[in-house]
Amino acid sequence: MSYNITLIPGDGIGPEVINAAKLVLENCGIGFNWDVVEAGENAIKKYGTPLPQNVIDSINKNKIALKGPVTTPIGTGFKSVNVTLRQIFDLYANVRPVKTFKGIPSRFEDVDLIIVRENSEDLYKGIEHMIGDDAAESIKIITRKASERIADFAFKLSVNEKRKKVTSVHKANIMKCTDGLFINCTRKIAQNYPEIEYEEMIVDAMSMKLVLSPEKYDVLVMPNLYGDILSDLAAGLVGGLGMVPGANIGLDAAIFEPVHGSAPDIAGKNKANPTAAILSAVMMLKYIGEFSAATKIENALRIVLENAKYRTFDLGGNTKTSEFAQAVVENMK
Repeated sequence: MSYNITLIPGDGIGPEVINAAKLVLENCGIGFNWDVVEAGENAIKKYGTPLPQNVIDSINKNKIALKGPVTTPIGTGFKSVNVTLRQIFDLYANVRPVKTFKGIPSRFEDVDLIIVRENSEDLYKGIEHMIGDDAAESIKIITRKASERIADFAFKLSVNEKRKKVTSVHKANIMKCTDGLFINCTRKIAQNYPEIEYEEMIVDAMSMKLVLSPEKYDVLVMPNLYGDILSDLAAGLVGGLGMVPGANIGLDAAIFEPVHGSAPDIAGKNKANPTAAILSAVMMLKYIGEFSAATKIENALRIVLENAKYRTFDLGGNTKTSEFAQAVVENMK
């Protein structure tokens, strides 16, 4: 079987890590038809916009995209490509698995958690304004619909991934209406999944507990802002952003991409760590039901990561991006 996939290389190190993931995918025994489109800073030079219509059309057609990091220039008036894509396709669930690998520098050995971040509202709605010259106001939006569907997504994911516990992260002790509504919704949904342990944690306490004993947590579900912050914190527990994949999932489409940025300082130097991009490709395979191929790549990647010979720049080594990807391919054989 062959799959039609939208491929967005992105900016900076994006093309390097996405090409690495593409190489691995093309050697996993499945066929892919790549629809390559441009978005981000490079697209502005060519199309006058960071998000050309052909990108939207391609995702509309294929429903699945593998995407590299993109740069939205500051102070230009252009909206974030990532935020815009999430809004257009209602990609309400941001999923970031965080896992330690043997051989990768970390204070922890057994971190294996998933952060599920509500992706459509909260302070990231961007509803803000100045009040005179000396005050600014930003409006936090939390709705029952969005809270219940992200909670249900987290519990369904827990069942499918054979996880045992869901932790709802909030600040309802202070924001009694907004975060209060969020946890009331997660409590309601939790009743539908009696086989999954449910608990609640205030976000500041959660931050402390993650750096003390992350192995105690399984699936974390939370509003948009907390998810953005805690997923980066969690990445620091397992070797950095180069180790963490991500997915933005809606009812009708999904975009898979590494969590890290475009890192223009090392772009074009073949130094970037492609692990997050490869793991994002693994998430994509699972999403389309190709579990055997996903396991094949995961096992090969694990072997490479455990081998001290293969250490990219961010992990203190000098293995090139392309060499790392080729090593994964060789271990798949």
